[in-house]
Amino acid sequence: MANRYKKFTLLHSNDLHGDFLSANVDENLLGGISMLSGYVCAARNNHQNTVYCIAGDMLQGSLIDSEFKGISTIEIMNMLSPDVVSLGNHEIDYGLAHLLFLERCAKFPIVNANLFIKNPYTRLFQPYKIMEIDGMRIMFIGIVTQDVMHNIRMDNLLGGLVDVEDAAMEVGRICDAYRSVDIDFTVLLTHIGFEEDKRLAALLDPAWGVDLIIGGHSHTILEQPAQVNNILITQAGVGTKQIGHFDIVIDTDLNAVHSYEWKLVPIDSKHCPRDIQLEETIARFQLQVSEKYDRVLCKFARELTHPSRYQETELGNLFSDALLDALGVDLVLFGSGAIRKTKAGPVFTRGDLMELVPFDDRVFVLKITGAQLRQMLTHVLRDENLDGSHGEYYQVSRGFQALYDRAARRFAQFELDGCPIEDDRVLRVSLQEYHYKNFEAFLGLPRTALADGKGVVAATSLPGVLEEHFAQALHPCAEMEGRLEVR
Repeated sequence: MANRYKKFTLLHSNDLHGDFLSANVDENLLGGISMLSGYVCAARNNHQNTVYCIAGDMLQGSLIDSEFKGISTIEIMNMLSPDVVSLGNHEIDYGLAHLLFLERCAKFPIVNANLFIKNPYTRLFQPYKIMEIDGMRIMFIGIVTQDVMHNIRMDNLLGGLVDVEDAAMEVGRICDAYRSVDIDFTVLLTHIGFEEDKRLAALLDPAWGVDLIIGGHSHTILEQPAQVNNILITQAGVGTKQIGHFDIVIDTDLNAVHSYEWKLVPIDSKHCPRDIQLEETIARFQLQVSEKYDRVLCKFARELTHPSRYQETELGNLFSDALLDALGVDLVLFGSGAIRKTKAGPVFTRGDLMELVPFDDRVFVLKITGAQLRQMLTHVLRDENLDGSHGEYYQVSRGFQALYDRAARRFAQFELDGCPIEDDRVLRVSLQEYHYKNFEAFLGLPRTALADGKGVVAATSLPGVLEEHFAQALHPCAEMEGRLEVR
């Protein structure tokens, strides 16, 4: 009788975001695709049954990615050679047609069960991948919900399931369709955030046989996997700084986990060899990028930081004020998540700007009453948003001063240029295109309710406006001022 207990190794990453290059930290190399590849290759050599998967967001976040619109990333990913990848929200950034083109360039399977063309209903990707390893059948199902796919609103042809309840039912349909096939182990590759993963796990019927959720999007670092509804849930932080490593023993009679060990392995020169061939490919792309983006725009008075997307930051104030000066509006609401690096300067190049603000959005100006602005920011400052689970946060331009009482859920102070903002005052407020098109989702108010019902395009390129501003700036700086305080 064959051994009912079988072991395999499962490696996982998420939110790579074009994070290709290592950094020198304390004389050691940290992160980068080269050493990540080195670790995966070593694991494949040392463990007979090894699978490597990525839970979304390969794209967007580096000049190498944005300059070549993800084609460079797919070439690099082909060399990294994952066994299966699921979609993240940033895979949509270059548009639906380009995403399908990138999928054709990929030499690895991309799975997604709930992204589709609306009419006629057609799934865009294979919803699952079944791998046969040492006599075992392991199923991977890709899930991303519309909560983190606001970019699909920019393409009327594209649809997705609305929430985790619908996603759970889709998982059930797929699992039920394979009742006649002996699936030994089922993995959901999700990109919805750790808290949503726990909600999803609680909704899954145990009869569907889901054993493990490997997630992304929230950039969560864990000491050990969580467990909900007898389903293991894990994530591996962000980028190439670490990788999750499971050694799993499956009971093939029960189609369940018999035992497991998990660790989060740092990708550094102490633990990981380098992949020199992959480094040569990255260097080829890097050379082309450097020639275009090494021009110095200005020099900051000092290094400026953006440590969190859910608080006021120096870089957030810097960019908000730059748009305020350029557009001549009353107030700038700058999407905090659009700032993709945690620090910059003091020397500030065109490349630094493009890495910090890679999204080439248009900028809209809208007429908003004081009462509407208060309602919008109350929505932004709701508890679940400040906890990082939902929605978006905004950096605000100088002159705005607000104090939000979180317990009372109201503003104790709400001023512009030292004067209280009256409910009937009409303000000209600028907003990036991504936030304009997702106005109600992010700001809790139908756009049709605004003073003029629509916005006016004030600039066709957000990075272009910022580049022109900083090219003319002399020693720009920004301070923390308590512009939007929460107590």
